[in-house]
Amino acid sequence: MLTRLEVNGFKNLVDFALDFGPYTCIAGANGVGKSNIFDAIRFLSLLTESTINQAALQLRNAGEETGDIADLLFFDGEQRYDRMEFAAEMIVDRKVADDFGRQAEPSSSFLRYEVAFRYEPPAASLGQLGGLVLEREELRAINVRQAASHLKFPHSKSKFRDRVVYNRRHSRSGYISTEVEPDTGQTSIIVHQDGGAQGRGRPAAPAPAADATRTIIGTENTAATPTILAARREMQSWRILALEPAAMRRPDRYTQPPGIASNGAHIPATLQHLANTAHKYDDTPEELFRFVSSMLAGLGNRVSVRVARDDARQLLSLEMKERSGLILRGNAIAHSTLRFLALITLSEIPEQTAVYCIEEPENGIHPGALAALNHRLHDIAIDVDYPLDYDNPLRQVIAVTHSPHFIQLQNEDELVLASEHIKRSDCGKRIRNLLKCQGYKGTWRCAGDDRAGFYSGHLHPYILPPEEAQFTYPKEIWESL
Repeated sequence: MLTRLEVNGFKNLVDFALDFGPYTCIAGANGVGKSNIFDAIRFLSLLTESTINQAALQLRNAGEETGDIADLLFFDGEQRYDRMEFAAEMIVDRKVADDFGRQAEPSSSFLRYEVAFRYEPPAASLGQLGGLVLEREELRAINVRQAASHLKFPHSKSKFRDRVVYNRRHSRSGYISTEVEPDTGQTSIIVHQDGGAQGRGRPAAPAPAADATRTIIGTENTAATPTILAARREMQSWRILALEPAAMRRPDRYTQPPGIASNGAHIPATLQHLANTAHKYDDTPEELFRFVSSMLAGLGNRVSVRVARDDARQLLSLEMKERSGLILRGNAIAHSTLRFLALITLSEIPEQTAVYCIEEPENGIHPGALAALNHRLHDIAIDVDYPLDYDNPLRQVIAVTHSPHFIQLQNEDELVLASEHIKRSDCGKRIRNLLKCQGYKGTWRCAGDDRAGFYSGHLHPYILPPEEAQFTYPKEIWESL
């Protein structure tokens, strides 16, 4: 679970910080940089699988063919920053498995990860390409006493915080640290032992940090360092959902493992797996499909959902039977129905932890069905007033929206307003086009600061009818708001 993100120098995120709850909805005008929050989250996740520069090149607007990594650094109109820094606070699973299937338990469950990079421009004379150089990497525990001030969103202490936050390690060194050699000035990344108070360290590599092609989070993958492994597994679960109709309509092989892909693929395999394992949770396959069908009724669709098996081709495919008896398959199923079905399926996967970042979840959904969509997104996220369980896993949703109807459905505690921000540098220069995110005035994100937060007046573009609207309620009703 991602509880806080801090970014400096990446795109238009400068001295940026945002706290997340189980469900967060971010609203804001086009072009202010809301998608850059998802890009920062995705970059941290990509670091767990790829080299530093491969991760940078995979980001939006920096494709491997034509992308320039320098474009990821903030440009203030005159010069480009040469460093970018990230920090993420997260709650990790109590049990993790390494790549060999060996189980392990981290010493701490609430962690803060920090990483910083320096940009080295191309050096044609040396034949060097421009790229990012690792400067610093840290992973340390947030102890139990500190947890209350770090977990700012409303939650049950006894049922949630006391059950998910623990710390059996008290070394100041943390699990990953950065040390500078006094004689040479070279920076080394140190990996510390998981157990014991001392946490004796070992260099991650004999070469300086500047020569590293990967982060420690991207290389430590064994049960010998379980807390680092748990952080890696958590960051690997941070996913950007971009649901594509073609992917959602595609049938699955019998051998396809369950799990909804970032593009929405593998709904048939996942539903079939849920049906096959329903007995573990005192359910039956028939009850599962009846439940899914009843949830689709929120879209106004009176259909029966099932997974069809093709034994000859070893394929699983979606089928929907209308009340008239008409069978809908694959390409005949509406895009909006498939999006809704993907979210319903995600909410029903037991015990799976993840952070789902969803841009414009309302796309293709009729305004009358947005309340049902909002309920499904909340069903995916953990309920922090109840204990962790197989049907209440450590799962989180972060949505970005432009929809006035969708914004009006949000709880004040869960809504964040993104806007452009101007700040002054240390030398007095005005830096423009920075992204700023604020919670609603008086809610937990603004606790202790009476000047912080937005209020209902800032939401007029989402509440009042647009200019030149032809169909509205009588003018006197709107003027009274």
